[in-house]
Amino acid sequence: MRHPHRPSSQHTGIRSRTGLLVLLCIAQLMVILDISAVNVALPDMAKDLDISGGDIGWTITSYSLIFGSLLLLGGRAADLLGRRRVFLAGLSVFTLSSLASALAGGAATLFAARAGQGLGAAMLSPAALSIIMAAFPQGGERAKALGAWGAVGGAGAAFGVLLGGTLTELVDWRLIFLINLPVGLVLAGSALRIVPADTARPKWRGLDLRGALLATLSLGALVLAASQADSAGWASTQTLGLGAASLVGLAAFAALELRTAQPLLAVRRLADRGVGGGSLVMLTVSGVLFGTFLLSSLYMQNVLGAGPLESGLAFLPMAAALGVGVHLGTHVITHAGVRVPLAGALAVAAVGMLLLTGVDPDGSYAADLLPGMLVAGIGLGVALVGVSISVMTGAVEEETGMLSGLNTTGHEIGGSLGIAVLATVATGSLGATAGPGASSALAGGIGDAFLVAGGLAGVASVLALAILPAASSFLPKLRVAPPVAVH
Repeated sequence: MRHPHRPSSQHTGIRSRTGLLVLLCIAQLMVILDISAVNVALPDMAKDLDISGGDIGWTITSYSLIFGSLLLLGGRAADLLGRRRVFLAGLSVFTLSSLASALAGGAATLFAARAGQGLGAAMLSPAALSIIMAAFPQGGERAKALGAWGAVGGAGAAFGVLLGGTLTELVDWRLIFLINLPVGLVLAGSALRIVPADTARPKWRGLDLRGALLATLSLGALVLAASQADSAGWASTQTLGLGAASLVGLAAFAALELRTAQPLLAVRRLADRGVGGGSLVMLTVSGVLFGTFLLSSLYMQNVLGAGPLESGLAFLPMAAALGVGVHLGTHVITHAGVRVPLAGALAVAAVGMLLLTGVDPDGSYAADLLPGMLVAGIGLGVALVGVSISVMTGAVEEETGMLSGLNTTGHEIGGSLGIAVLATVATGSLGATAGPGASSALAGGIGDAFLVAGGLAGVASVLALAILPAASSFLPKLRVAPPVAVH
């Protein structure tokens, strides 16, 4: 029997899912922008709030510390307490903390407000990705949705540098946070209409609080060790102690989760080559991506003498290249699986890094940065969507939040580690050098750091070939799944 109304219903469903995807990507973009936009505003923040040079880094650390360490809990909470509930709660906390950041009158208030933003983001981000996973059926539609999510994660960071530079130079750094207030209110109102309501009651008793506490402390120690290593020293007691505590804590967390009936993270899922291998490669992809933004910004501002706005504009071509890479990756991966395209993309990113090693103190943006940024951007764009599809493909309904938290944790932890390592390499050659020689020494250090980033991308390319599943075993999981309705 024919049902003439079905095509119209199907198109309505597609439009509903598209609107839902746009809403969730804007929410994620708000989170991503507030990470990268703040970087270029740090000098102005320090001046206005009288924050010492050694302490201003806590504006970033207080955010990343809470965000990175609570993502697993945020993802699992979305599964058990309700995706929309956790998304709206995270959006509310993030928006209110943004207002507090804008109104901060001193260092302590700013750092506390930034930690609040991290808490909100740790709930919002994995819940949003979990909603996408539940709304889009497995196959091409979900791959495209994950591609859009990957584009936000990559290009959004580049646009954040531009936004931060523009607002800081032309208006005031506080507007970076104030702009989140109207955006957050509009998103909340739209989410109440568009995001499917949670029909099940919250399952508080199923939340693994012991595992959450252990994971939070362990990941927090790792982020803190990495973020402070450049100032404290990689061989310092603080860095080694925090690093060792983190590794011991993560091992204890894994042992606990294997014995827990409803774990925060189903550790056995890491044995899946797509989930475990994708998570491992995600660490490197994020480290190289965030490290590239940092190193390029250092070269633009500290070597070439560009201002915040000019530096922000310099990242637009890379943002476009990332978008091209995401679009290309979405198409290729749905036909060829993740292993070969991801390995190839990382090899392309490595070539881009090698092009960037030639940065010169007397060079220019067009000659020294732009070619490498374009090549690396395309490779990293393909890689971003590839690792997300690898981790999330095959997730069943009750674990989408858990794997969303795992995916975002890899993104944030990898970014923190990449920035820490590459910043140390870039500035390690400065020593006591001052005056004209400092610019030359920094340019050499940045070139060395790009070489390290290229080596990491090359190693990740080999790992992708060795670990990720073959197309013959991956594509059936990517293409076949029951449709999920969106109302």
